Amino acid sequence: MTHDDPTPRLDGERARQLDSLLQRARAWMADDPDTATRDELAAVLARAEDDDPAALADLADRFSGFLEFGTAGLRGALGAGPRRMNRAVVQRAAAGLGSWLVRTLDGARPRVVVGYDARHGSADFAADSASVLTGAGCEVLLLPRPLPTPVLAFCVRDLDADAGVMVTASHNPPQDNGYKVYLGGRAASEEGRGVQIVPPADAGIAAAIDAVGRLADLPRPDGGWTSLGEEALQRYLDAVTGAVGGTTDGPALRVVATPLHGVGGEVLLEALRRSGFDDVAVVAEQAEPDPDFPTVAFPNPEEPGALDRALALAAERDADLLLAVDPDADRCCVAVPEAGSWRVLTGDELGCLLAECMARPGLLSEEGLPAGAVLACSVVSSQLLQQIAAHHGLPFGPALTGFKWIARVPGLAFGYEEAIGYCVAPHVVRDKDGISTAVLVARAAQALRRDGRGLTDVLDELAERHGLHATGQVSLRVDDLSLVPQAMARLRSTPPTELAGAAVTGTEDLAEGVDGLPPTDGLRFRTAAGARVVVRPSGTEPKLKCYCEVVVPVDGDLPAARARAAEALQALRRDIAAATGLG
Repeated sequence: MTHDDPTPRLDGERARQLDSLLQRARAWMADDPDTATRDELAAVLARAEDDDPAALADLADRFSGFLEFGTAGLRGALGAGPRRMNRAVVQRAAAGLGSWLVRTLDGARPRVVVGYDARHGSADFAADSASVLTGAGCEVLLLPRPLPTPVLAFCVRDLDADAGVMVTASHNPPQDNGYKVYLGGRAASEEGRGVQIVPPADAGIAAAIDAVGRLADLPRPDGGWTSLGEEALQRYLDAVTGAVGGTTDGPALRVVATPLHGVGGEVLLEALRRSGFDDVAVVAEQAEPDPDFPTVAFPNPEEPGALDRALALAAERDADLLLAVDPDADRCCVAVPEAGSWRVLTGDELGCLLAECMARPGLLSEEGLPAGAVLACSVVSSQLLQQIAAHHGLPFGPALTGFKWIARVPGLAFGYEEAIGYCVAPHVVRDKDGISTAVLVARAAQALRRDGRGLTDVLDELAERHGLHATGQVSLRVDDLSLVPQAMARLRSTPPTELAGAAVTGTEDLAEGVDGLPPTDGLRFRTAAGARVVVRPSGTEPKLKCYCEVVVPVDGDLPAARARAAEALQALRRDIAAATGLG
């Protein structure tokens, strides 16, 4: 073999890389505080040391970097190693957050509220957070038991806390968990109190997490924090029902509800009961928290099949309304009877419906919304909300995608995102809240029923007034993450000239900032027919998302307008998928 043959050098490099990987795995395992994940990693490590290809690939993936901490906090699959959700990762996150808070508050003692859901590992992650944050010098208030995310968001404001931690993976699959961080008190501006973190706080906390040394050296007291009692939940229920509840005259509603095996069932039922809705049947198989979500393939109300049991029960009971919340109860999905079947409202439909009901005088309140009350939605949500605001003489506030941005809109009275997230009482919970949303929907349905009308009648009125706005999404999942930036680059260099048979009349790069918003990675296309598409990479999954909207005049024939809108939307989705090169 000649001296310039590259094989020995490459073999040596591979050997060094393997040795480095094994050393990092052993070091991590030695510092892991959890015997279960230590044992899990030891088993993978043993197989990897025996040159098992699958184990080597598994180990390489677990140690391909740390689970990234960003504006969504942490979220990932449970398991051992730095790229999984586990007690070691959570303790490092808590230590970094505590360090950042103490530094941000110039050494003052931060107050932090910690909440958790009923997923696998959530209680342990919450207890670890309480211990590590206490050891870092924080005053820690721990919620009494698994509760919805909106309760935690409420408590950050109600208890004047400087930060909040919610252990949840929301509507992710059973094998995942996550870690949301909120700021408040002295660590946030007025609009940001009780809202999830945004830059530059996320980068500052991430840097503090990176600076954490050995976990064994962290002070982790066995106590010293305060376990809150049930009064925390009662204050939330009092505030929510005081803001959006109250009985509405009219025939009693028959309601079907499901928390999809999450932590929202008890809280949802009590909020509805306090607001006068006593005839509520819960899907029995989904009523109690179950981290395995056994009756659904994916615990998201928007996913096909997730509402099958609830819809069957609603039909059996001849119900008037179906309300579903996701597992941490920060999102709400609604279905209504229509023409002998059931119609599940889209996120945009419910968002615009709620805005109209809140703004319209004499429906939910005598005056409707006051002058200056701001209606807001994300840039990927329907354009209809802006028209509703203008019709009622109210200001409209566009926002970047995510409630961390929507909730920060000054003067916010109502905000929504198309992914079934709604903020209906921002002075109570400055975040999306499925519980308060469900109560408000029930009140609107009852008020309309009093006059012989229903929720879909309001949607029909909006269509006749503003044109039929039909929205839909194309999600292009990839195995190779590099394909997403390549697709965005392709669209920037060669944007489509025609979509759904209409000329593209406007192309806006959201990375340059539009509508007075901060730059973000996305593109917006408009056509001569009034259609709009927003394309952006997903912030939490390996996907490219395309948010499509068509607007069709009604001209007195609503069924015909619906048919034209469905056809145009299908063509728009097909064409934008093809333009990305991923469809």
